[in-house]
Amino acid sequence: MRLLIVEDEAKLAALLLRGLREAGHAVDLAGTGEEALWRAGATAYDVVVLDVGLPGIDGFETCRRLRADGVQAAILMLTARDGVDDRIAGLDGGADDYLVKPFDFGELEARLRALVRRGTAGRPVVLEAGPLRLDPAARCSWHGGTELELSPKEFAPLELLLRHPGEALDRRALLEAAWDDAYDARSNVVDVYVGYLRQKVDRPFGTALLQTVRGVGYRLDAEAAG
Repeated sequence: MRLLIVEDEAKLAALLLRGLREAGHAVDLAGTGEEALWRAGATAYDVVVLDVGLPGIDGFETCRRLRADGVQAAILMLTARDGVDDRIAGLDGGADDYLVKPFDFGELEARLRALVRRGTAGRPVVLEAGPLRLDPAARCSWHGGTELELSPKEFAPLELLLRHPGEALDRRALLEAAWDDAYDARSNVVDVYVGYLRQKVDRPFGTALLQTVRGVGYRLDAEAAG
């Protein structure tokens, strides 16, 4: 999951950043609503976790502007305000969910998963291409009848490739699917993890589904069964 955390309280922001990265998510951090607007305009996030009490424009206004700008990411309002009027204001402003501080980290993760599941409406619940199947919500994948044991950093690029079978995806797109701004786009981390994926997705089965597109990146060829 690619997440944007918008939180100006340094201690909480650091806890969220560490916890969500340890859970395998790609996480970027913004300290103001203004920063959130340009980050969300430049990167396709799955979920924006948005604090209400921000310096400058508050979370409610930030949420309204994100929707006005056409940002499609799910928005989870994270705030100490628990009044009904505040919840209504957030939801009416374009938020998809509302979590009151203090909160349990496990509940936050469950809400994030639920938001991503809702965002897949109209798309296949299970992605399929050739012998590969992948369930984004359950975080499971299979080659034929064999379940694959993938790390979060292997699962994310495979999910993106399965959403675009046959298309050549550049390294930046694959990088953004699983890694946040802490990684240099010039690094070879994508090539390393595609190598790991090939060891699990292709080599045990004698297939060549993950193919290199010279000068571009990688493609999933569902017909390359051997």
